[in-house]
Amino acid sequence: MFPLVHLLVGLGNQRPTVAPARRWRGVRRWRMIFGTTGSFEKMGEFMSTREQIYIGGAWVPSDGDGSIDVVNPSNEEVIGSIPEGTAADVDAAVAAANAAFPSWSAAPLEERLGYIEALGAQLAARSEEIGSLISREVGMPVSLSMMIQAGIPTATTSGVPATAREFAFEETIGRSLITREPVGVVGCITPWNYPLHQIMAKVAPAMAVGCTVVLKPSEVAPLNAFLLADIIHELGFPAGVFNLVSGVGPVVGEAIAAHPDVDMVSFTGSTRAGTRVAEVAAANVTKVHQELGGKSANIVLDDADFAAAIPSAVGAAYLNSGQTCSALTRLLVPTDRMDEAAELAAAAAAGHTVGPADDAGTRLGPLVSQVQWNRVQGYIQKGIDEGATLVTGGTGKPDGLETGYYVKPTVFANVDNSMTIAQEEIFGPVLSIIGYEDEDDAIRIANDSDYGLSGGVWSSDSDRALAVAKRLRTGEVDMNGSFLNTDAPFGGYKKSGNGRELGRYGLAEFLEAKQINLPLG
Repeated sequence: MFPLVHLLVGLGNQRPTVAPARRWRGVRRWRMIFGTTGSFEKMGEFMSTREQIYIGGAWVPSDGDGSIDVVNPSNEEVIGSIPEGTAADVDAAVAAANAAFPSWSAAPLEERLGYIEALGAQLAARSEEIGSLISREVGMPVSLSMMIQAGIPTATTSGVPATAREFAFEETIGRSLITREPVGVVGCITPWNYPLHQIMAKVAPAMAVGCTVVLKPSEVAPLNAFLLADIIHELGFPAGVFNLVSGVGPVVGEAIAAHPDVDMVSFTGSTRAGTRVAEVAAANVTKVHQELGGKSANIVLDDADFAAAIPSAVGAAYLNSGQTCSALTRLLVPTDRMDEAAELAAAAAAGHTVGPADDAGTRLGPLVSQVQWNRVQGYIQKGIDEGATLVTGGTGKPDGLETGYYVKPTVFANVDNSMTIAQEEIFGPVLSIIGYEDEDDAIRIANDSDYGLSGGVWSSDSDRALAVAKRLRTGEVDMNGSFLNTDAPFGGYKKSGNGRELGRYGLAEFLEAKQINLPLG
């Protein structure tokens, strides 16, 4: 699952020695709006109970009578609840989206973009509310949540109009006019780790090009999606352009994927769940975009500055408590420098203070749920059992943090790439250090994975780093600690998915190409 960001791996302490070829406009945008730090009081008591879903421009009761609790992972307290939607709710939402599509898709581009610009402005205006809310839902330290969980979806949304205005919706090839037209009704199924960003990376471009949307947010962190629906309603979006049905994947998600009137499904989540969505959608030959898991390698070449590279690599693995699909969780170093790398990594891990999301000194918040905590504990034990060297961390909770889903920041050394912790996505603050013999061996190990979402290369020679980056079978490579560019395509190879999000590549996902053959003469 996306997401997303290595941009704060050193919390401002690291500088890339190879600058990105193009500076990330999104980073500049959210820094201008929000600055680089957030200031929050303690969260205190909070409850958000949502009893209705959003269909056809109105808040309406769900067809079902169940509800799902939302839990704050920092203290295990219930902070809200949402309706447990049904397949009948999906039918109603798709019908509303289908009815709205003809007029919305026919509206002038500038009219649609006016709504998107207003939405971006409202996300910016309510950024503190959004950052605080998602920090409660996900457990990301609140100052980081302000910048990342609120700032990045705002930047993504605000960047869509400029991209759409520059996009070539028509072109001529020989005697044919090629038009790119909205695909239709889009079902968006999104995860919990960067919840609002993952929503806006789909919803904003889809609506901008003329599609209508049915959104199923993760039931683990759904309250931000309801806040988004509030904003969309207040802005007066035409009825049916945006619809929200909450619930669980096997019910609501599958109903969206199986619906004959859904023209496209855009899914971000685990590879297992993404495979299921594709299977269900295949019955109707529905277009499916998938952004799935990752097990990305960060190669530190022998000429790199280890004192800079290794701490940055730890940060690239630990952001959002390791709950990042593009996290660089395999650190590849020369075998003869394994001990040096392990020592540096242990020191860096010690600086990731674990604690509640609203504590000012917290750098590593809790995992999102008990289920996720159990999963990560199992992987840490598996690493020990398979013979990796536990450098720091390990099983159990950090001292003094018995309530909440906290994990010790963990580093393994002398990991063989065939081990479970090197092959499977853990989604926790667990770094595996793997030795290699030479450059070719490092590339071989990096590519020896079912996944291909992200990667990294460190070298004092930028040409050498670039040559290695081009040999990696992965959708994104960060050179010397550089980071995601929201104007560039994001997505993966192999079991990390298909299709791309962000920028003009992401816009194009929601369009169909039509060939109109013009008469001769």
